[in-house]
Amino acid sequence: MPPVARILIVDDLPENLLALEALIRQDGIVVHQASSADGALTLLLQQEFALAILDVQMPGMNGFELAEMMRGTERTRHIPIVFVSAAGSELDYAFRGYESGAVDFLHKPIDPHAVRSKVTVFVDLWRQRRAVRTQLEELEEARRQQQVLLEELQTTQHELQRAVRMRDEFMSMVSHEMRTPLNTLFLEAQVRKMHLARNNLKAFEPVPLKAMVDRDERQIQAMIRLIDDMLDVTRLRRGTLSITPKRFDIAVLMRGIVEGFCQQAAAVECPLALHAPQTLAVELDEFRIEQVVANLLTNAFRYGPGKTVNLSLREHDAGVEIAVQDQGRGIAPQDTQRIFEQFERAVDNKVSAGLGLGLFIVRQIVQAHGGRIAVESVLGEGSTFTVWLPRIAQPAGQG
Repeated sequence: MPPVARILIVDDLPENLLALEALIRQDGIVVHQASSADGALTLLLQQEFALAILDVQMPGMNGFELAEMMRGTERTRHIPIVFVSAAGSELDYAFRGYESGAVDFLHKPIDPHAVRSKVTVFVDLWRQRRAVRTQLEELEEARRQQQVLLEELQTTQHELQRAVRMRDEFMSMVSHEMRTPLNTLFLEAQVRKMHLARNNLKAFEPVPLKAMVDRDERQIQAMIRLIDDMLDVTRLRRGTLSITPKRFDIAVLMRGIVEGFCQQAAAVECPLALHAPQTLAVELDEFRIEQVVANLLTNAFRYGPGKTVNLSLREHDAGVEIAVQDQGRGIAPQDTQRIFEQFERAVDNKVSAGLGLGLFIVRQIVQAHGGRIAVESVLGEGSTFTVWLPRIAQPAGQG
């Protein structure tokens, strides 16, 4: 069904308005009357009109002046104007009317057939323009939606490409990291086979044998850590990484961790210093807290070999604070958040070993307890990772 077209008729004589409305009234057309230019301007600001039929000779503002005002306003400048006048052609009203922006000019007495024909033509033109405008708006909306869809597709494509790249890099890192301990174990096995082939049993006496077993254990533990990290990431993605809080002395745990890291610290010539109270009771997941500290110490040894590493534990507000400070290469400001994401490291993959999962797992474990972690670092001077934990674990959705 075509839209309703509004026609504005302006005349200072009521009988002329009634007669003109009677001529042009038909289905699909609504006629609005105004007896003055001021009244017409009020209607023009309220409605959209397909045509304005203006009487030229009106008191106050005449039809020509009203037309000039309409042409000077963005809202009304495109409304077709037809002038109606009782004056003769010798007054040259028609020329002035066209000069004011009229599209047609009628002389009184008005020919009913001419009026109806002109109204029909202008209403049809208005409906066509409206239809074209609607189509253009629909096309613009469709173009906008297509642009949004294209941007979404491009974003998805970039995310997929990044995911594929991360997968490939991850597989490459896993292969490299697993190959290192496996190669060491393989070479150890070859050396032992050689000793056996030469009947060199001295190589298997208690002292050298213990050294062999220690080396094997370190390589096997390295592989276990890699596998554990990958399993933890899988659990985190599935939302199944759970914590099991229990009461224990975290100061005792810290001393045990330091003792366990003595050999690793000695291997990279990193003196390890512990600053902790004699006792400090908490209710956290002991295994996961040990995992957090172990990951932070491993990073400190990896990025600051030959320099002292400080591990500190202290009470903080209603919880505890654990800090690991190294004197290594440091982290650039733009990388201090990125390093907590999956497979991200502050240095090039070729420079440092590891899967880039340690800090990601650390942050997830800390957050699972209701805690937080932050890093402060200066390039060339080292980094300090600080973990704040409640005394009693507060998993998400609790306390």
